[in-house]
Parts: sequence; C-alpha cells; structure tokens
Amino acid sequence: MQAVNKETIKVYAPATGELIMEYEETPAAAASAMMENARTAFSEWRDLSVRERVSYIKNLRLAVVEQIDEIADLIAKDVGKVRTDALVADIMPSLDAMLHVEKHAEKTLRSQKVKTPFLLMGKKSSVEYMPLGTVLVISPWNYPFLLSLSPMLSALAAGNTVILKPSEVTPAVGKLIETLFAKANFPPNVVQVAHGGKELGASLTNAKPDYIFFTGSVATGKIIQQTAAKNLIPTTLELGGKDPMIVLKDANLKRAAQGAAWGAFTNSGQVCMSVERLIIEDEILEPFIEELLPIVNNLKQGSGPDDDIGSMTSRMQIDIVKKQVEEALEKGARLLTGEHPSDWDPESMYIKPIVLIDVEEDMAIMQDETFGPVLPIIKANGEDEAIRIANGTRYGLNASVWTENKEQARRISSKLQSGAVLINDVVITVANNHLPFGGVKESGVGRYHGENGIRMFCHEKAVMEDLGYKKSEIQWYPYKGKYDSFRNLLVANFKKSPSLNDVLKEYLKLIRMTKS
Repeated sequence: MQAVNKETIKVYAPATGELIMEYEETPAAAASAMMENARTAFSEWRDLSVRERVSYIKNLRLAVVEQIDEIADLIAKDVGKVRTDALVADIMPSLDAMLHVEKHAEKTLRSQKVKTPFLLMGKKSSVEYMPLGTVLVISPWNYPFLLSLSPMLSALAAGNTVILKPSEVTPAVGKLIETLFAKANFPPNVVQVAHGGKELGASLTNAKPDYIFFTGSVATGKIIQQTAAKNLIPTTLELGGKDPMIVLKDANLKRAAQGAAWGAFTNSGQVCMSVERLIIEDEILEPFIEELLPIVNNLKQGSGPDDDIGSMTSRMQIDIVKKQVEEALEKGARLLTGEHPSDWDPESMYIKPIVLIDVEEDMAIMQDETFGPVLPIIKANGEDEAIRIANGTRYGLNASVWTENKEQARRISSKLQSGAVLINDVVITVANNHLPFGGVKESGVGRYHGENGIRMFCHEKAVMEDLGYKKSEIQWYPYKGKYDSFRNLLVANFKKSPSLNDVLKEYLKLIRMTKS
C-alpha cells in the first residue's frame, strides 16, 4: 500500500470554543484499501450466526451504558447542543435501536416459508436473506451518534461489514464511535471509521461499496445517487425536510404551543424533522400566539446542564438561516420574537429563537429547509387549504396534525404527502424502531427501521425445492399434444367460479401425458 500523508485536525466546541480533541484525518487515497479490508473481513463475519453477530451489538450497548455521561458530554460539546438533548435524542434512541436489533434480528433474518401456487404442487418455497457485502454509511452532524449507529447496527446484524464516514463537522463523535466498537471487541475491519470531508466521502463512494446509506442534504444526496446509479449500487437516502404542523380550531392549544416550541427549537432547529412551517386555522391564530410566545421567550439558551437550547453547529448553517430570515422580513414578514439578523453577533454561534408571522407561501423560509431556530406561522382558511399549504413544497419527511377530532385528524393524515405523520405530537416517529422511517419527494429514497430496516441490507434469495422423485414435470418437453390440456387446466383454474375437481381432472391428464 502506498504511504499517504495524514493531516492532524483540531476540534473545537462550537458553543464555547473549547478545544475538544485532535485527530488524524483519513486520506482520500486510503478509500480503496479500506474497502479491500472490509471485503476480506466480510468473508468471516457473514459466516457467523445472527446470534453471534448480535452478541457484539450487546457488547456495544453495555459499553455505551457504562460511559453514558461521558458520551453525552462529548456529543453536547461537539454539536453544540445541550446535554439533555444529547441524552434523550441521540443516546436513548441509539440504545433502543441496539436492543431492538438484539431482540428481533434473528427472527427477521431467518429463512421465511412462503406459499407455492397450486399448479406447482409438490414443491416448497422460501426466502433467504443474504448479506450484501460492505455497507458505506455517510452520516450527518446534527445527530451524529444516532444517525451513524442506527443503520450500522442493522447492516452488521444482517452480516455486512461497515465503513462509517461521519461528518467532518462533528468529528469527535466519529472518533467516539470508533472507540466504542473497539471496546465492544468487534473483529478487525468489520467496522472501520473514515475521518474526513467531502473528498474522502467521494473516494469511498467511488470505491464501489455494495450499499450506500446516506443522511444529509438533498444536493449531496443527488450526487451520491448519480455515482451509485453508474455502478448499480443500491442506496437509501435520508434527506431534508420542511415539516408542516397543522393546528385546527379544536386543538388543545396549550399542548400544541408546547409541541410547536419543542418541535421548532430542539437542537436549535437543526433537525430534519423540525417543525419548519406552522399552519394554523385563522380563527385561533391570536389565542395560539398568546400561548406560544411566553414559552419561547422563557427558553434558556446556553451550554449549561439546565439550559434548553444550545448553539448552532456550523457557521455555514447560520449564514443560510440569516439569508432566509432577512428575505422574509424584506418581503413583509413580521418578527414576533427573536432578533433581527442585523443585530446578530457575528462572533456568536447562537441564534435566539425566532417566530415569524405574515409569511407568504413562496418565501424561501416556507419552501427551503431552514435547519435553524425559526418558526414561520401562516394562516389557513379551513382543512382543505391547510392540506394544500402543507403539501406545497418539494419535501415530504414528517408532518403533524393537531385536533381533538380523531376522524378529522386521520382524514387529513391520509392526504398529507409525507413519510410520517403524527397526531397531536411532533418529531418522534424516528424514535420508534418498529415504524418505517423515510421521506417522499425530495426528502429521500427508501425506508429504514422496522423489519425492513434490517432486511434492506440483504438481498432476498428465492429458493424452491422439489423432492426429485418424479422423472419429469408437466411443463417440460415434449410439448406434443399438451396445448389443449394446458388450456383446459388454465380455464378450469382461473375462471370466475373454479371447481377443484375440474382442475385436478385436467392436471392429472397432463401428468399421464408426461409419464407416457
């Protein structure tokens, strides 16, 4: 292997400027060797039983529990979020995902018996789930622990080796994950972590992994999909969102206001499932705002243990948020709370929570993913208009409907173009490992979690078996004289009111012809 130069990177906490760690970046030139190592390790990892593979995941879970406070601290520092957010939204669902795989992987990956058509009687059919090979997981910076581990766990349980390319924005969590897998005693090269930026990600994608699981922006997702398509590499893309929250006039306004505040501002709004558009029936707009604003204004921002909202993670993301808010205000939107962008401290990584009103549907703040602590509110005149506005973007990841009328909520839910819908709650569908997770339109391709979240990292092998006692089959050669008998068999079997006796009669004729 050719020697490559490694660059040492310093990692600073965005909220405090504290130096967290230093690490050596993985050179892009190392991608091919990593892929080769993963494929070598695959030959032994895939031959382990599911139970044996899952035992390593149990080791990982216990390693996380053992140092849960240290992990929460590091995630909070690396991302800029508060410790409670790191614990509840990154660590808790990760532990639940591990336990879910431990409990369900063996049954999910077991060979499944399926029915065999009557006309193929005497045969047995089943589906086997075979690992694909090496899975490349490219994970984001907003929930770097959860959104790395979740696909990794399923891929590993299914028998694949994994290369993780964590975000270069939060590299300390990537190093932490590497350390945890080593502590769980995974065999060499079954899990590898590649630390670096876009060039490294591109090199790994071009190294032809057997599956790519990407979480991130729509623009990068499209680039990855194009590269994958050239080599027929299957992908799952979990991309952006512009999630609507519809509040109807009979909703519990106190609960809805609490839900809107948390859904919009948790992790400083840097959540693909954040409430990014609040659509509210016009007649309850004022009372809703009266409930919402005191909650927002009382949120504590900082990096302490009792704070509610941390900093932004990326300076680039601050610029995106600033541009969208400025444009909205210039076009007539009003600031109900928060600071005008012109007053933001250019040295600070914090943005005070912003609530906007008098927004229009065509504003960028209503069409493009904001990924920051901004809640734009728009009025709707009834259910139909609320649905139209909710569906009026190129995204479709998550949505919520708030009403005490269950029938109406379910009716609206069925009409929303979204991968998931919550009724009287926000965001949390991703935390339920029994539910499929993913988006429609430009919010992504594919689903994970649930049974398919494990099976998606397999190829399905169809198996049919025959005892082999018969010398021939009715559909085998010679065809001489069989056409009329086959025709009569098909008509007898597929007519409006088929008769079993008629079907058997025609089938036996064909058997006798075959024997002769």
